[in-house]
Amino acid sequence: MNQTLFKNIRIVLVGTSHPGNIGAAARAMKTMGLSRLYLVEPKQFPDHEATARASGADHLLTSAQVCTSLPEALEGCSLVIATTARMRTLSWPIMEPREMGAKVVEVAAENECAIVFGRERTGLTNEELEHCRAAVKIPTEADFSSLNLAAAVQILSYEVRQAALEIGQQEVAPEKEVGSVELATSDQLEGFYGHLEQTMIDIEFYDPTKPKYLMRRFRRLFSRTDMEKSEVQVMRGLLTASQKMVQKASKKTENKKQS
Repeated sequence: MNQTLFKNIRIVLVGTSHPGNIGAAARAMKTMGLSRLYLVEPKQFPDHEATARASGADHLLTSAQVCTSLPEALEGCSLVIATTARMRTLSWPIMEPREMGAKVVEVAAENECAIVFGRERTGLTNEELEHCRAAVKIPTEADFSSLNLAAAVQILSYEVRQAALEIGQQEVAPEKEVGSVELATSDQLEGFYGHLEQTMIDIEFYDPTKPKYLMRRFRRLFSRTDMEKSEVQVMRGLLTASQKMVQKASKKTENKKQS
């Protein structure tokens, strides 16, 4: 099993309310060979109950990264997949667990990845989902769809491990091919989305006081492809040029008024 690949995979728990669930999730991760745990604003951590439920996976708790926001936890990740159990007002690309496992293993060969789990009762907010490339839904019985957090972590961690086994990953990570692409990271994409939003405001295409779902639709649009770092740079160059044209036109108008 390629341990280097697994070290590129983060399990991110957002707003976990019960410390025992953190410990149980850590145990689930360890059984599948995953070790990088990120916690976003946990209600209670560290805690003796988390340690007790970890049952031998204590080192995952001591090395866990505690973050104050989801973007912080996703910094450096080129692929971010959220877990969801409910329908959304604006649909998001949905993956099956097996499809997710294969995609994570493919990207993790050379890039950082994250699988994000929401709060026990309410899951992830729509705003948090916007930071993710796609969502994965575990198929459950329709009239009893409630799934424990640690159980969800166990299922998806298993799918990642199974995908790695199926493609015959070797112990030694493969050498990076000449000319292979560098995918854009989550923080680079967030910078692009912020730049896009500001540019749309500058050209009066977007009114931030009446946002509706415009930015969410753009996020969904770009999430359908693996944007490369160079592509993000090109797009931001285009946005910068557009802003300069608006500024130039504005100056000409102002000069005419003064004359």
